Amino acid sequence: MRLRRCLLTAALALGGVTGFAQERQIKEEGKTLFNPHWFMQFQVGAAHTLGEAKFGDLISPAAALNVGYKFTPVLGVRVGASGWQAKGGWVNPAQTYQYSYVQGNLDLTADLSALFCGFNPKRVFNGYVFAGVGINHAFDNDEAEALDTRSYQMEYLWTDSKNFAAGRFGLGCDLRLNDRLAINIEGNANILSDKFNSKKAGNCDWQFNALVGLSVKLGKGYKQTEPVYYEPTPVVPEEKKPEPVVEKPQPQPEKKVEIKVEPMKREVFFALNSALVQEAQLAKLDELARYMKEHPEAKVSVTGYADKATGNARINMTLSEKRAKNVAEALKARGVEADRITVDFKGDTEQPHDTPQENRVSVCVAE
Repeated sequence: MRLRRCLLTAALALGGVTGFAQERQIKEEGKTLFNPHWFMQFQVGAAHTLGEAKFGDLISPAAALNVGYKFTPVLGVRVGASGWQAKGGWVNPAQTYQYSYVQGNLDLTADLSALFCGFNPKRVFNGYVFAGVGINHAFDNDEAEALDTRSYQMEYLWTDSKNFAAGRFGLGCDLRLNDRLAINIEGNANILSDKFNSKKAGNCDWQFNALVGLSVKLGKGYKQTEPVYYEPTPVVPEEKKPEPVVEKPQPQPEKKVEIKVEPMKREVFFALNSALVQEAQLAKLDELARYMKEHPEAKVSVTGYADKATGNARINMTLSEKRAKNVAEALKARGVEADRITVDFKGDTEQPHDTPQENRVSVCVAE
């Protein structure tokens, strides 16, 4: 017995919750919004300094560390340090040498995926481009100094260390692992002084890097907003139909019989922030239409109102106008001529009733 009572109580509670959920209508869905955040990139790979030797002979190890900030889904900025080793040489006779460098840089980044496809924090592939400037500090050039250069003149041979301004640009992508981590792949090109590799070529020296590593978001990259719901539609009690009062004609044969008809008043109620005529209110409009057909001389005035407790004066004035016009259109659809309908609206400047729910109304008076 007790088990049956518990099951019945749970069923009633579940039914109540379900009914409440069904009453709540979503006005605006929840949104996923970009959240500005810091990030870091750890990269290792290979570098190639353009020169006269074979391509493979000029490949050397490289590494980079960047710290950045994303201002918008598209734009960001980062500062970083990169470097390790560079190589130079020539083919005839075959000679190669290596030296070390470290480069500090400031880059502006642009997320191509967000730019062309919109913001999506769950996207797996996110491509980006960047451009920036840097300062390159080259050092440890002992191998170049020790080479026998009698057959090859190294016009720009430098000792100890050398600083160069650098311009840079490149492409990269992040392959998402989760909300915080992504595999990072990047290729970049750095343009440096012709003196970087100690040889005079009459043009700038280029250094290219192919890097792979990890991108780490140091903050949450997005946030989600809750959905916005409409308020439940108020249940307004139906009005009783007033019976028209008809005066009986006086028994005076010499005078015409005059029949006076009481005016008909109907109030059409609306939901919060809505000008839609609800199905429950249509019976009132049917009664008004019948009354107008039965009394061809009668005219009807429709006045719209809005409750002062919500919205503002401008919104409420527009809302009351729409309510009055929608009721007038519904009467026309029921056969009432347009020249027998007068439309007016008061916004929230007048409150015909004591409760906000009853002031979301269009008052119709036919006489």
